[in-house]
Amino acid sequence: MQDPQPEFRPVAGVPEEVAPGVRRLLAPNPSPMTYRGTNTYLIGDSDLAIIDPGPDDAAHFQALLTTLGEGQTITHILVTHAHLDHSPLSKRLSQHFDAPIYGFGPAEAGRSAAMQALADSGCVGGGEGVDSEFNPDIPLADGDQVSGSGWSLTALHTPGHMANHLAFSLRDDLLFSGDLVMGWASSLVSPPDGDLGAFMASLRRLSKMSWSRFFPGHGAPVENPQERIEFLLNHRLAREDGILKALHQGPASARMIAEMVYTDTPAALLPAASRNVLAHLIDLMEQSRVSPTGDLDEEAVFKLN
Repeated sequence: MQDPQPEFRPVAGVPEEVAPGVRRLLAPNPSPMTYRGTNTYLIGDSDLAIIDPGPDDAAHFQALLTTLGEGQTITHILVTHAHLDHSPLSKRLSQHFDAPIYGFGPAEAGRSAAMQALADSGCVGGGEGVDSEFNPDIPLADGDQVSGSGWSLTALHTPGHMANHLAFSLRDDLLFSGDLVMGWASSLVSPPDGDLGAFMASLRRLSKMSWSRFFPGHGAPVENPQERIEFLLNHRLAREDGILKALHQGPASARMIAEMVYTDTPAALLPAASRNVLAHLIDLMEQSRVSPTGDLDEEAVFKLN
């Protein structure tokens, strides 16, 4: 598989200034789903906010401590969403600095009624890397502000990749976009934690705002946010079209369809691709365009209505 961002090669544990008053510290957790690793961001000059502390990794924790200069301390810990590559280190940092953790809510917070029903039924699994123990000290609603010395962040509830997903805007034109918008890959949307309808709505909402740059949870900064959002929307619509065309050939499961439409995807990523297809199928089911031929689960076979 071709490297999507070959020029993006930060060294884990070595801070880089990516904007005035903003430093990025890469966590040492590279994988096919996290790319080079999780981007942890430090905002401010004295009383610092940290966005997405990352996995509960001792080396990353020590690197964060080493990054702090004289007179600097972490006073606010912000989490975009409760996945194991983003939130677990928040607990250790909170205890060390006696700083509160901010987030939308626990891992299941923000689910739509349909996704909660799926979760309650147990018919559709998921839980890819969910930090089920995450529970912020201070819940943030859409539009809430968190401020410190010389900085102010506004929380935007942007569900889709995960129901409790937040993005944080800084100075009105910079956005810490978490895993909703990334430049190196499109987001995984895996029900019931992921919701494709919510994902598309979040993208459309961001597309109506003016942004100069996104700082994502993984990969390089997104320098042309509007172009990237448009690409992601069109990409999902094209996937939907491909899924419907596949079903015109006859009933099929998410895995079968993934093998037909994700022709350039390595075998190791096909399970994630299948979950993305399932998200599309559930969204199409809610639109009454397709339906399962039996029980709704990972192996369900869908047909056109």
